Amino acid sequence: MIAGYVELSQESLALAEAEAVSAAEALGGRAVPGAPPLPGLVAVEVPDARAWTVLADRLALARRCLVPVTSSPEIVPTARAEGARGGSAAFRRIGRPSSGGEDDGVLGCGRAFKAGGGTIDLDRPSRRFWLVRGTDEREHLLEEMASVDRTGPTRRRMPLLPFRRPVSLPPKLARAAANLARVRPSDCVLDPFLGTGALLAEAGLLGGRLYGVDRDSAMVRGALQNLAHFGLSAEELVVGDAREVEFSDWAATFSAIVTDPPYGRSSSTGGEAISELIAGVIDRWSERLTPDGRVLLIVPSGGPPLGIPGALRFRIPVRVHRSLTREFCLYERPSLRRSSR
Repeated sequence: MIAGYVELSQESLALAEAEAVSAAEALGGRAVPGAPPLPGLVAVEVPDARAWTVLADRLALARRCLVPVTSSPEIVPTARAEGARGGSAAFRRIGRPSSGGEDDGVLGCGRAFKAGGGTIDLDRPSRRFWLVRGTDEREHLLEEMASVDRTGPTRRRMPLLPFRRPVSLPPKLARAAANLARVRPSDCVLDPFLGTGALLAEAGLLGGRLYGVDRDSAMVRGALQNLAHFGLSAEELVVGDAREVEFSDWAATFSAIVTDPPYGRSSSTGGEAISELIAGVIDRWSERLTPDGRVLLIVPSGGPPLGIPGALRFRIPVRVHRSLTREFCLYERPSLRRSSR
């Protein structure tokens, strides 16, 4: 295993940290207990060097993946030794990437790298190094292993899709939700409140096999259009009440249920409380989860307890729109609780 850090994007910090750790777990890694705490970074480990690129490709609420090189007072000698390996490099500071010309630590590392025989190229370096001051006031030098494509979610925004609705989960939050559920390639993923398909699209881009349900046939048709827009297809999407409908493969099991239920649209439930509808739907489909199954549920902040089966790992409030706060709730192995009744 290789230990390193993920630099968070400074938006929805609690969610960003949980996303980074969960995505690392999906790759066979984990959080690193006891790692030096560095501001704006979360410590994780992954199985091998290639996994840093895979991790960066998964993340939405992060900037880059880095591995530690050294800490003070060894930073300058290390920069000189790295320069002796040849090639070009850029040195910057975490949180202040454009202020290197006024940063003594950055300037010192740059001079040492050149003295060792390397060259400085701020535009297209072969290697990128970052400085960060830890909570212990020590300087830490890290090398960037992979960067996160911050433009990807922007290209998946609702106004750019063939099927649009006024309210839909932003792609960055939908990708974070898929990561929280630790969706892996070939995992079967179910959204029993499909909507426009935003959550399934992100799960599909992570390699998941997609199943969905919605009471509105227009939503199912539209979700299929949006999935196709991303080059994705679903195993099966069906129209109906998620407490009653069935897929063609009635024995299909799921690694994850990921859903953003339709709060505020109670007219489609015949007067039934939305909380009761959600509890009934999740209770039914949790019976079909694999032994390590996960349920990622997005609900209004401060709402009533839903009685979802399983162990609640976390419940993170996130402001989705100016006046709307949602809680991202992850339940793990709910099938175990049902079997113990």
